[in-house]
Amino acid sequence: MVEDAQPGNLPAETSSWVGRHGEVERVCRMCARSQLVTLTGAGGVGKTRLALKAAGLLAARFRHGVWLVELSPLHEGALLAHAIAESFRVPGRPARPVIESVAAYLAGRELLLVLDTCEHLIDDCRTVTEALLALSPGLRVLATSRSPLGLPIEQVVTVEPLTLPVRTARTAPESDALTLLTVRAAEAVPGFTVTDTNRGDLLRLCARLEGLPLAIELAAARLRELPLAELTERMDDRFAVLDDIAGTRYGTGPTEPPWHRALRTAVGWSHELCTPPERLLWARLSVFAGSFDAAAVRRVCTDERLPRADVPALLAALVDKSVLTWLPTGGGERYRMLDTIREYGVHWLHDLGEEPALRRRHRDGCLDLARRGGAAWLGPDQYRWYDRMHAEHDNLRAALEFSLVEKDGTALDLAGSLWFFWSACGLTREGQAFLERALAADARPGRARSRALWALALVLVCRGDKEGGAVRAAESLAAAERDGDVYEARTALSAYAAAKSSDGDLDAAEAAAGKVLSGYPGTADALGGGLPLAVLLAWCSQCHVHLVRGEVGRAVVLMGRMRAACDRRGERWMRAYADFFLAQAELRRHRPRAARRHARDALEVKHRMHDSLGVGLTVAVLARVASAAGQAERVARLLGLADQVWATVGAPQAGVAELIAACGQCERQARGALGDRAFETAFERGRTEVLDEGVAYALGRV
Repeated sequence: MVEDAQPGNLPAETSSWVGRHGEVERVCRMCARSQLVTLTGAGGVGKTRLALKAAGLLAARFRHGVWLVELSPLHEGALLAHAIAESFRVPGRPARPVIESVAAYLAGRELLLVLDTCEHLIDDCRTVTEALLALSPGLRVLATSRSPLGLPIEQVVTVEPLTLPVRTARTAPESDALTLLTVRAAEAVPGFTVTDTNRGDLLRLCARLEGLPLAIELAAARLRELPLAELTERMDDRFAVLDDIAGTRYGTGPTEPPWHRALRTAVGWSHELCTPPERLLWARLSVFAGSFDAAAVRRVCTDERLPRADVPALLAALVDKSVLTWLPTGGGERYRMLDTIREYGVHWLHDLGEEPALRRRHRDGCLDLARRGGAAWLGPDQYRWYDRMHAEHDNLRAALEFSLVEKDGTALDLAGSLWFFWSACGLTREGQAFLERALAADARPGRARSRALWALALVLVCRGDKEGGAVRAAESLAAAERDGDVYEARTALSAYAAAKSSDGDLDAAEAAAGKVLSGYPGTADALGGGLPLAVLLAWCSQCHVHLVRGEVGRAVVLMGRMRAACDRRGERWMRAYADFFLAQAELRRHRPRAARRHARDALEVKHRMHDSLGVGLTVAVLARVASAAGQAERVARLLGLADQVWATVGAPQAGVAELIAACGQCERQARGALGDRAFETAFERGRTEVLDEGVAYALGRV
């Protein structure tokens, strides 16, 4: 179900905002007059929080919203443009660089893009930002980085530590550092207030923490365990020692800012206050990217030193000590670790000699998840699997990158096992990149290679590269037949049929699909508990052939069988394609109401799974339905919405000639009824509106 939503993806504030009102106003003013504003400063100084606060206040000024892209999980600069595209859910054209697809999407839009944590991809951030700003006049970029991007148009704001109180005056005015410390202390210890008795300790603690927000947050959390006086004393005792250890560990030099040393001191001191099991878990958790759940922790991090039964209590303890952030979600409880804290854990994990083994266990966990997801995808839990894989996206990326570096063959297995994630969940562009890299890195024969080849074939067909899809499917088929792998061979042949049907080679598509189905006698009724992807793809190819040849009755019967088979197993993704084909059949029968019902049913599912190909196809069918009903203005707006998708997916209607011709006809009719000016006005409205709002309109909800 599509609900109205404000454009953008900024997270909700999870804690109160303290101080820095002047800095927030300054950032807002600079963003209003400059295309690029970069907040620089040391790790933990509060760049991200300041950027998000300013972005939230600026949201109303940008018609198409404020969008956050978190770059810390990325380890490859080549994925930067992909990550930005995914934030907007922008697919790409097969033969077009991703950056051009993003620029095409942004053209004519007014929005603010927040690029968070650029420093480890500084060159790529500079290149991508410069290109997007040159091609997208309505775009503004707010970046956070430990160093500027280095562009001529860039306005740099150096984020300093919070102001410190004057220690010599009993009645000195409150400072931002002291205010933050007391507010967070009151949250940790209800009833905590500043008094004449404790004020001296608070001033000393602020000074030791150098006004660094992260250090202050960590110190305040310790007040759950220690009285203020003891906490302050222990900071005095350990500051120099921990500073020396941190400097040695990280290779710091004498020119490093003191607040950078204070951050590591605070993190290191927080580490010292953890129990040995908590420290060990902290180190092992550093292999995760993005967020993670307790089940993954038990799978990756436990052994005889860390029993599985101890995980819940240890996670709760690390949350209490502000090492982890607890994230309740619709799919269950998850946890997240700040980058600075994760980096500290990585160093400890390396010193323990456990890093390679833990990263392999993390990779193996992702591979197991991908295999289970692929096996269960065509079944009743599709939405749950979509949500689960979406939540694990950063971890899957990290596992793929690690596998590609290790060159042990698992990258091919993992990338191919994620066929459903790439093809069904709007990630065809990223899937193509990983599949091609994995295939280039590992030429060994076997099931993993056959699967990766047909997975790439499906991705290419979805993106409109029918010729490339046919070539890859044929390679997969030949490899699977050499290996005697019947299942992979049938799936590869069905992918070949899909490529040929999209390309208009009806005889080849019919022959390939028929050969697939001949391997499943009685198909719809004789399938056991499973629902092979090969059968569903073959049915779709056959249905397209029937419709093009004018065999509408045969297409309706075939899609009825497909819908029944999917319904018996609770499958939605491919069932929605059956609805898409039925909508076309009903249009040929001159039954626009039935066509509208089927197309809207399909669009519901496709939008829920962010299947951009499916969204584009079904919105275009709804435009044809509106044309049949004489609703010219609605036709224009829906065609504009479809154009918003097709301009970045690839060729309109995935390059299928019959669908292109049908849309062209209803466009000509709408132009004739409205006139060019009115048509273009409605078309532009659809092309530039927020996708969620456009889909709600297509579904008849607004």
